[in-house]
Amino acid sequence: MIKIISKAHSLRGEITVPGDKSISHRAVMIGGISEGTTEITGFLDAADPISTLSCYRAMGIDSEFVNGKLRIHGKGVNGLRQPAHILDAGNSGTTMRLISGILAGQKFPSSITGDQYLVKRPMKRIIEPLTKMGAKISSTEKFTAPLSFSPAGKLSAIDYELPIASAQVKSALLFAGLYAEGITRVIESEQSRDHTERMLNLKSETLNGKNVVSIEGGMKLTSREFIVPGDPSSAAFFVVAGLINDNSEIIIRNVGLNPTRTGYLNVLEQMGGKIRRENERTVSGEPIGDVVIKSSELQTDLVLRGNIIPNIIDEIPILSVAAVHASGKFEVRDAHDLRNKETDRIAAICHNLRLMGVEVEEYDDGFAFESKKKLFASEFDSFDDHRIAMSFGIASLVLDGESKIEHAECVNISYPTFWETLQGIFKN
Repeated sequence: MIKIISKAHSLRGEITVPGDKSISHRAVMIGGISEGTTEITGFLDAADPISTLSCYRAMGIDSEFVNGKLRIHGKGVNGLRQPAHILDAGNSGTTMRLISGILAGQKFPSSITGDQYLVKRPMKRIIEPLTKMGAKISSTEKFTAPLSFSPAGKLSAIDYELPIASAQVKSALLFAGLYAEGITRVIESEQSRDHTERMLNLKSETLNGKNVVSIEGGMKLTSREFIVPGDPSSAAFFVVAGLINDNSEIIIRNVGLNPTRTGYLNVLEQMGGKIRRENERTVSGEPIGDVVIKSSELQTDLVLRGNIIPNIIDEIPILSVAAVHASGKFEVRDAHDLRNKETDRIAAICHNLRLMGVEVEEYDDGFAFESKKKLFASEFDSFDDHRIAMSFGIASLVLDGESKIEHAECVNISYPTFWETLQGIFKN
């Protein structure tokens, strides 16, 4: 599908964004290995979380939607059964990496694969630490999927320091820790998103300047209700849209404000963005609230690198769109993991920015450019990546003429109604 986007005169309205993708994945995984029925309100009914749900159904976990809520009928930590066929994670790296921690501790063999993009993504980062716990995992020579798990008996708890901050690796190890003897500790120099430890009520502490999360093997999980807030990564597109379009004001209701997910708001505020947080509260252990955005004259001259990168990794594409409509220079470094997402996002960002007339310097771990006043509408390539499609859809709103987004349907991965929501606040 090709999406045609014209220049907007303003954006105005009140919206909600779909449920948090990261929390939706984890709610299904935790619910399925809990005892009793878990109810999930606000579950993101999109391709990636549905992949997690399908994998659990293949392992004997029943679920259904009732009055807009998802019910997961859990069977306890040891209640999963051997799937009749290879599990399919679709395009979801979160599904594959997190569920690997659970599959590693099972008493039955299993395998998991994904689509043509997911099977190219690196899995060594989970294979190595899980193997240290005693898991028996085989993969391709390049440490990519398909992954196969053989019964390993009881896993062994380990203390593991993450080489780079990764919530997916941390979560995989914490899930594996449920099946290990002793206490598994995951140590991170820079804190990654902390949904798993919040949802499992795990102990998290700071030792010697590092974040340490612990889980005890054999822990029983009981069913509960999860209320999923609006996804802050999905909200980011509309935050930037409101800032860079003239005469605009957008209110985003009930969005997640977890501090490990809102680094992009801090960056945009640093650039001069008029952003206000209202009605802040805690629901199901997660901070949520409303975000009000108004048109702003943005200024950059920023270098984003180091500790902040894990907190904004998913928002870098849309932050680059904000920066190109600001005044000044913008540089991203230490973000090599962007090359291992649904597509090589560094290459994708640079390609599309050049189509707009921006001179971009591309690095192995990032990119840099100086904003220009004269930008051009173009035919942008989504590279079948939902965040690239949405980012350059937003960029198109301030370009003279019509722009096109190729393969625009890839937004179904995380935000199936994105184009409709955008149209609802579009003012000619």
